[in-house]
Amino acid sequence: MKTVILDKDGTLSVQEIPKPKYGPKQALTKTIANGICGTDIHLMKKVFKGITEDMYPTMLGHENVGEVVEVGEEVKGLKVGDKVLLPFVDADPEHLGPYGSAWGALSEYGVVTDAAAFAEGEAPDLAKAQCIIPEDIDPVDAVMLITFGEVLSSVKYFGIKKDKPVVVFGCGPVGLTFIKMCKLTGANPVIAIARNEAKRQNALDGGADIALNSNECDITKEIRTLFPEGVPYVVDAVGSEQVVNDAMGLICDRGEICCYGVPRKEEMHIDFSKADYNWIINFQQFPRKDEEAAAHDEVIQWIREGKINLKDYISDYFSFEDVVEAYDKALNKEVLKKGIVLYK
Repeated sequence: MKTVILDKDGTLSVQEIPKPKYGPKQALTKTIANGICGTDIHLMKKVFKGITEDMYPTMLGHENVGEVVEVGEEVKGLKVGDKVLLPFVDADPEHLGPYGSAWGALSEYGVVTDAAAFAEGEAPDLAKAQCIIPEDIDPVDAVMLITFGEVLSSVKYFGIKKDKPVVVFGCGPVGLTFIKMCKLTGANPVIAIARNEAKRQNALDGGADIALNSNECDITKEIRTLFPEGVPYVVDAVGSEQVVNDAMGLICDRGEICCYGVPRKEEMHIDFSKADYNWIINFQQFPRKDEEAAAHDEVIQWIREGKINLKDYISDYFSFEDVVEAYDKALNKEVLKKGIVLYK
């Protein structure tokens, strides 16, 4: 099969390796589509926690949708033809070659683990989120289900409450998803902070009650005019020390800065001189898979009710033959929303 290899110098190439092996409780999948994620860009810049220098060159990608083509003899919950979320390819030096794995989903084939094949409480955490995609959901656009599951589970974990204001920094695919999930769970108003006019308009189109362009106005003044005592929640969907410090001037007493975006460095200088005496910084860069799985059915229901249109969050489709060019565009911020790589 073909897979995308990220080299030590940050360059991408397509390489031929064997199809991955799978165990008796696993299934082999043929990839339908894979989403381009900010995580991938961090990996290209070698600034992602847990992926060390010795893991390069590494197989890239994690937002995979695949079709089951073979099943292990102990599989109970999957069958050939099922469309599933989150197939991965683990490192296997003896079989696949001398590559590490940054989840390895930018491959023509992947592996999923069947949670139903295990006794209660024994399934690996990842298997819980490797959900079957219903037949009425487009399997290509279903790539967005991964982001929606991560974000909705994070909104619940952060404890964002109904009828409480929330400020969201970031209007890319993750920020837009936070705006939608906060609205659907009842937060009010949802205030989006964008860096340019196009993204500000995207935020309004995506359901934000208020959208501010941080390059055109004083966001602290605007939000403090609306909420003199500050807001209880600020979401950082960017992953930025600057965002965290800007948020300090927006939160109320015991307000919470909810950090979902992945910072480029594993350290921050926090200036809380503009904050009240009591505040919380809450980091969730790696949502738990059981919580994602619990959010999955709720997301599917909202799609069926017409409350979510997956295509609203997708700006670009690329063929696998153009995968290197696609990632160059993402690296240069030329992909406005979610970019999806299509496989034949």
